[in-house]
Amino acid sequence: MGGPGNVWTNVPRGKGAYPGAVTVRLLTFNVLFKGDVRPRLRALSRLLGRYDVVCLQELMLRRNVPLVTGAFAHGGCHGRPLVRGGLVVLSRWPVGPLAFHRFPYVRPARTEWLMRKGAQTAVVHTPDGELTVVNTHLSANRDDDWSDGNRWTGVQRAELDRLTGIITATAGPLAVVGDLNLPPDSALFRGFLAASGLTDTRAGESGPTYRPTPSWPAPPALDHVLTRGLTARTRLVFQDDVRLADGRPAFLSDHYGIAADLTTPGTSW
Repeated sequence: MGGPGNVWTNVPRGKGAYPGAVTVRLLTFNVLFKGDVRPRLRALSRLLGRYDVVCLQELMLRRNVPLVTGAFAHGGCHGRPLVRGGLVVLSRWPVGPLAFHRFPYVRPARTEWLMRKGAQTAVVHTPDGELTVVNTHLSANRDDDWSDGNRWTGVQRAELDRLTGIITATAGPLAVVGDLNLPPDSALFRGFLAASGLTDTRAGESGPTYRPTPSWPAPPALDHVLTRGLTARTRLVFQDDVRLADGRPAFLSDHYGIAADLTTPGTSW
């Protein structure tokens, strides 16, 4: 991994043009920043080799990033000792350019500001050309109320406006993934899809992406894979517990992961 330059491999800016189509096996996963973080990340690392591109959220400490990079020669993040936004991208193929776009600070004030939430854009140079991946984590709605008059709606709307600007300024095939902290049936989410021109690859799917708890037995789907110029087949992963190195069973996170097989309608991008 490189220094504060944030990307540990890079390629020149410019359009890739390679013959033949590929399927990109993508994973998005909120890894949970608290608890047995390092043992869980080590267990997660053993499962990442099946993917081509991995987008992680809540990987907050730069010293923990090497725990998950073993299967990947390429990738990047921003900041040290804290990772900006907790966002990390890993890839089998070269990555570059890579950028971090901070969301605006909108009240109410909250400790979540310390995470410096935003969106990470990464151009992945696949064997069939360039694919832009936007890895993001929006602020939480602490009331679980996504109605227009809720105090957190303005926060998320400002973040979605920033995200929409990034997306509409980016050409070519694109995937927006991560923990949006928005249920798919909310007006805010539907408005974002309309404004950004994205397709919800899990439209019509039922069930949560956040692990149900006694205090929240029926959470919505908060994690998403949204695309433009791509088709996708998705499935939930990491729903079951795993064995940590010391033999203890543990869930990898309070979220499930989403795996997506991304393809393009044509033979080149």
